[in-house]
Amino acid sequence: MNLLKQNIMGGAVMAVIFLCLPPSESSAAPNRIAGPIVDDGDEIQAQLGRMGYYEEDVTGYFNVITNNAVTRFQEDYGLPPTGIIGPMTRAKLQNVEMMAKIVHGEARGESFVGKVGVAAVVLNRIASPDFPDSTEEVIFQRNAFTAVNDDQYLLTPDKSAYDAVKEAMDGADPTMGAVYYYNPAGVSDDWIFSRTVLTQIGRHFFAE
Repeated sequence: MNLLKQNIMGGAVMAVIFLCLPPSESSAAPNRIAGPIVDDGDEIQAQLGRMGYYEEDVTGYFNVITNNAVTRFQEDYGLPPTGIIGPMTRAKLQNVEMMAKIVHGEARGESFVGKVGVAAVVLNRIASPDFPDSTEEVIFQRNAFTAVNDDQYLLTPDKSAYDAVKEAMDGADPTMGAVYYYNPAGVSDDWIFSRTVLTQIGRHFFAE
């Protein structure tokens, strides 16, 4: 009887959580992680694995282990912790992935603080009226990032890149608000030297 009561109460709690979700997220109920394969399931599991949330084989099938991994991701990134891959969760996963690729491509070999700095510059540009207002548009703005031009963006990020993105998304900004950064040894356009340098982290100068 006690077990039955617990199951009933547990179901009621989940129902309340589901009803409180934003419509866009709750409409994704068919993609709830409960066994069936979902769109891009293997990519999602692989990304969660690189981030340290998922330690099983990548199969594309979403069981309770993947459900728990998604829930932990949602908790860490301020999303409703439901284990549902809805539009909000999918968009957050995609934005984190794009930023991690830029951090890995641009700051591979730099200190962790230097990686956080690169992630912070992306977020500072999104917040600035002088740049596009989405992660994708900022990263793929023409000639904005060397890693996009030379295909280093296509490399698979390591965990430190994801951790740096999380730090920046949580508000860390060792650049003091910079919207530019550069390595003086690799500058091909002297224009960048006209920007006011705010700080240096490793080989990168961060400027406003």
